[in-house]
Amino acid sequence: MNQAVLDLAEQFLERSNLPAKADIDAVHIAAATVHGMDYLLTWNCKHIANAQIQGKLAEISLDFGYELPILCTPYELLGG
Repeated sequence: MNQAVLDLAEQFLERSNLPAKADIDAVHIAAATVHGMDYLLTWNCKHIANAQIQGKLAEISLDFGYELPILCTPYELLGG
């Protein structure tokens, strides 16, 4: 965990439709983004593997010079 992760997580919460109670989810997404992960696998379809949220998260990430990893379930990654 570093300040860049915390700052990006804060921006995710402020600028997207992630609810305040999803603060830990925002940190997980930010950590994967800041550290250049290709994928973030999750079963959390409410706040993380959610296509309606991902577009805005990708935009915020780009504003800070990062590329949002692919956020999906393990099932989706395997082509299911």
